[in-house]
Amino acid sequence: MNAPIATTAKPLSIKLHPHDNVAIVVNSGGLRAGARFDDGLVLVDAVPQGHKVALADIPQGGAVVRYGEIIGYAVKALGKGAWVNEFLVELPEPPALESLPLADNVPPIQPPLEGYTFEGYRNPDGSVGTRNILGISTSVHCVAGVVDHVVGLIRQRLLPNYPNVDDVVGLNHLYGCGVAINAPAAVVPIRTVQNLALNPNFGGEILVIGLGCEKLQPERLMPDLAPEAARANILSLQDERFTGFQAMVDGILDMAQARLEVLNRRRRETCPASDLVVGVQCGGSDAFSGVTANPAVGFAADLIVRAGGTVMFSEVTEVRDAVHLLTPRVVDATVGKALIREMAWYDAYLAAGATDRSANPSPGNKKGGLSNVVEKALGSIVKSGTSPITAVLAPGERATTKGLIFAATPASDFICGTQQLASGMTLQVFTTGRGTPYGLAAAPVIKVATRSDLAARWHDLMDLDAGRIATGEASVEEIGWELFRLILDVASGHKRPWSDVWGLHNALAVFNPAPVT
Repeated sequence: MNAPIATTAKPLSIKLHPHDNVAIVVNSGGLRAGARFDDGLVLVDAVPQGHKVALADIPQGGAVVRYGEIIGYAVKALGKGAWVNEFLVELPEPPALESLPLADNVPPIQPPLEGYTFEGYRNPDGSVGTRNILGISTSVHCVAGVVDHVVGLIRQRLLPNYPNVDDVVGLNHLYGCGVAINAPAAVVPIRTVQNLALNPNFGGEILVIGLGCEKLQPERLMPDLAPEAARANILSLQDERFTGFQAMVDGILDMAQARLEVLNRRRRETCPASDLVVGVQCGGSDAFSGVTANPAVGFAADLIVRAGGTVMFSEVTEVRDAVHLLTPRVVDATVGKALIREMAWYDAYLAAGATDRSANPSPGNKKGGLSNVVEKALGSIVKSGTSPITAVLAPGERATTKGLIFAATPASDFICGTQQLASGMTLQVFTTGRGTPYGLAAAPVIKVATRSDLAARWHDLMDLDAGRIATGEASVEEIGWELFRLILDVASGHKRPWSDVWGLHNALAVFNPAPVT
């Protein structure tokens, strides 16, 4: 690795737990060898920003401890003041699932947080959206090009006539045909596509575009509707009534216009914060994620739960190595067993692909100071705050309870976002240390920077600077409250996150663990 740029600023480090034998360097640009901290620690090596320094001599095979937990074992003897990077830390075994404690340390219910509201769109089923969007579902990827074409026409020709509708979004995906449609694992992508259309931001107005010959027949996307009612929401391009491409386009525009008429009658109304459904996720993480942004998100998550709302956290591989800290927090053994079930299912999924959790983290995560997935997981779960875990969702399942929910998804940013949308998330908070322009068209995404360097450099992409926690300019509680208020403002449409300002929206990525034929 290249040595960091030397800095003349006062050397600063962060130690998170009394039992930790490593700390991370705070200084922008890192520190040179010989830098001396106020406590007398002297760096033996140059250490980049966010990377770990040994606070004591660590023998070969000795535990490397951060967050008060063992993140690995020293590959060789490490002297006090040494740079502890990913090459020097051996990955430990994951927690054994069969012996995890269940619901033996359930956090007490915190005092209710009352009086907080946002301006949302209430739906007939009682759910509340943060946006008023026409969603156009697809039963197969073959029709994606047509849907994209029509979405452009709707924005150009129709939306100006419906000022109360925020946007039109094509819910394109790569599923629907050429797949083992009846394989057991096919339940995941099928229910995901079904539930995407039911996201509260779409107002209950369903429009499905199919081809006609696909394995995932459009009617399967509306299992709760009678066949005749379902067909009223479907347009198949192979229908013999269409002669030529323009006829197909006109047919879709007619169906879209009817739904825009309904959506245009929706109005924002004052809703209690208990109607919020917020997803939390991290991507492009670094060693500051578990110090600044994620703790602030966790604090805001607790506020939402105290207000009676719903928060879902996800990313199985970034929970697996810290699951022993979560199972004691579940409300009962049934929820605990469901959490273990999702961990075990994903272990088997990775094993079937001849890989394991060591494939995570990414090169950028490591450059940001994360040595392995254990360290990453310990920083990731902090986004869940301290509330009891009330429910566990399998991938693509809809949330039916409030409180803190674990929604099982892969750690991939795009897949996690898609799966959380299917589970009913209407606003997402996304933390990043390395930086990403990630966004979703179907729900606003608030991006929180872990470092002030990133927040300043990407000033028109990051919505909140949590790096002020590391420098002592603000506390976790202060940033947590700032984020909570920002969530209410964005949910109300009073503020737009940068990804919406620029129209930076990632494609949907439906999780498909089933075979492709």
